[in-house]
Amino acid sequence: MKVISTIKELRAELSKERQEGKTIGLIPTMGYFHQGHLELMRRAREECAVVVVSLYVNPTQFAPSEDFESYPRDFERDKRLAENVGVDYLFCPSNAEMYLSDHLTYVEVEKITNKLCGASRPHHFKGVTTVVANLFNIVKPDKAYVGQKDAQQVVVIRKMVKDLNFDLEIVVVPTAREEDGLAMSSRNTYLSAVEREEALVLSKSLQHAKELIDSGERIAQKIKEEMQKLIKSKPHVNLEYISICDNKTLEELSRIEGETLIALAAKAGKARLIDNIVIRV
Repeated sequence: MKVISTIKELRAELSKERQEGKTIGLIPTMGYFHQGHLELMRRAREECAVVVVSLYVNPTQFAPSEDFESYPRDFERDKRLAENVGVDYLFCPSNAEMYLSDHLTYVEVEKITNKLCGASRPHHFKGVTTVVANLFNIVKPDKAYVGQKDAQQVVVIRKMVKDLNFDLEIVVVPTAREEDGLAMSSRNTYLSAVEREEALVLSKSLQHAKELIDSGERIAQKIKEEMQKLIKSKPHVNLEYISICDNKTLEELSRIEGETLIALAAKAGKARLIDNIVIRV
């Protein structure tokens, strides 16, 4: 595996790979890898001749009050894990490499970024789409791999790819979970033992919603109320939102129909956690 820190060097390497007719897969990450990240890499390894992982904690997707400085980082560990999975190139640019001193250009997807997580993080997705568009332009992958856990990010990136005619396929990989059901996240390291235990209510509430739908319930508000009861029973978990919406437009639904996204966000201690399921009725 080659570790590369400059755009010029990465482009030169990938140009040679492309000239040999090799397919290129990209996994954009902020590092501190867990099994969810590694599943993305394994999937790319199965489907692509060349696997590129970007490791970059992107400052433009953090608000001043958020955890950019304290976001977990362990480069040597990440390097070892990526190499063990069979990654070919680990791209680790500096802020100066990704954002020139006179940087003025941003990529922004409207409307669908104002909902769900975007309601409380108004600048977050502008930072995400800007850095991801930049990575797509640098790497020019045939496929890019993203996790279903970041459901809104998946919808936003897909919309950006469609609207801007990026010539690549977005591959969505199922959410990786701990054995007890907690969605894997780099921010899980923030949780105390008590918070970790109580955070299980998030995946349990989603499973309860699925059971209600499987038993015939179709009224979204009733399902939300049942989920809220479960979550509010845990004093260390503070619910931010539950959304039951169309999985493409993110428009709220009053009645479950078609491909429905049930997504939530909550704080447990200083960790902001998200989770979701997709229901097809």
